[in-house]
Amino acid sequence: MKFLLEVTMDDAALAKDPAGELGRILRYWGGNLRHYALSPGDGAAVYDSEYREVGHWHVDGQTE
Repeated sequence: MKFLLEVTMDDAALAKDPAGELGRILRYWGGNLRHYALSPGDGAAVYDSEYREVGHWHVDGQTE
């Protein structure tokens, strides 16, 4: 299984402060993962601090 997180970095908040905004996204979603079983197919949209969708995460049942 793989946990995949994809974030588009050219969003306004991410372009202004990429390290700060990405850190906030990782902290938020890291704490929020306890609400998911983390089974293959689980996933959700990822939002920046201005609540704009900037990516997504998902659990993939495939391995390389």
